[in-house]
This record gives sequence, C-alpha cells and structure tokens, in this order.
Amino acid sequence: MLGQTYMDAVITPHRSLSERGFIVLISVVTLANCASAAVFIYMGAILVPLFLGLDVLAVIVAFMVSFRAARQVQRVTITARDVVVVHESPNWRKVVWESPTAFTRVAVEKDEDRTVGLSLALSGRQVAVAQALSPRERGEFAEALKQAISEARLERG
Repeated sequence: MLGQTYMDAVITPHRSLSERGFIVLISVVTLANCASAAVFIYMGAILVPLFLGLDVLAVIVAFMVSFRAARQVQRVTITARDVVVVHESPNWRKVVWESPTAFTRVAVEKDEDRTVGLSLALSGRQVAVAQALSPRERGEFAEALKQAISEARLERG
C-alpha cells in the first residue's frame, strides 16, 4: 500500500483585496484623479492630466500583477515513497523538489517563538516551503509536515 497519500497541501498566497474591492478602489482613484485633472486644466496646466492618467494606469497594472501572483500556488505531497513540491498556476506546473520520504528532513528556522523559515532538506540541498503563510501558520504547517513524513516512514518500515 505504497500509494497512500499522507499529505496533499495546497498553499495559496493571501490577498486581502477582493475583485469587488479592486473595482471600488480603482473607481475612487479614477474619480479623484479626474477631479484633480479638471482643476489643473482650469489652471492651465494641460500636461498634468496626462500624468494623472499614467498614475491610474500604473495602479491598475500593479494590481493585475498582484492578482496574477495570487493565482500561483505551492503543492506539497507526501507519500510513503517520496516528497514532492510543485509550483502551479492556471497555465503551468513545475516540480521544484522530489526526494525519497525516508531521507527527507524538515528544517525549521525560528526567531524566538515565531517560525520564520521552513524548508525540506536532503543531502545538502533544500527547498523553502510555505513562504506564503504567516509565522503562526508556518509553525502549524511544520508540525503537520513532520507528522506526515513520520507516518509515511512508518508505512515503509
């Protein structure tokens, strides 16, 4: 029964601004810039509205890049045979780590009582996992990761 999965975790980055919130924010920024542009045109500063338009465009592009990054996830899968870390997005999938469960160890970096780093290690190589999580969540994930690897090793033993 080497096919049992002990962990199949999908880690997604947190974004506090929803799509609706983005529309409201862009609407407010656009309205404020249009009002400012009207004042500057009235004062005779014809080029200032062009820069205000570039400002709105820059904010929109920045949020689009952020929303695209939010669609990228990290998947950690543990079976009795191996540990696999995959980075996924809607358009592509890339395996960044694959190692035998029996030899993979979990490296936890702590600062006081906070988990600031979490990685999987094997023979001098390592890969960071769960970077999108908060320190508290990363600590909980580290414990679950250790538990899953331990259970997977027992199956092989």
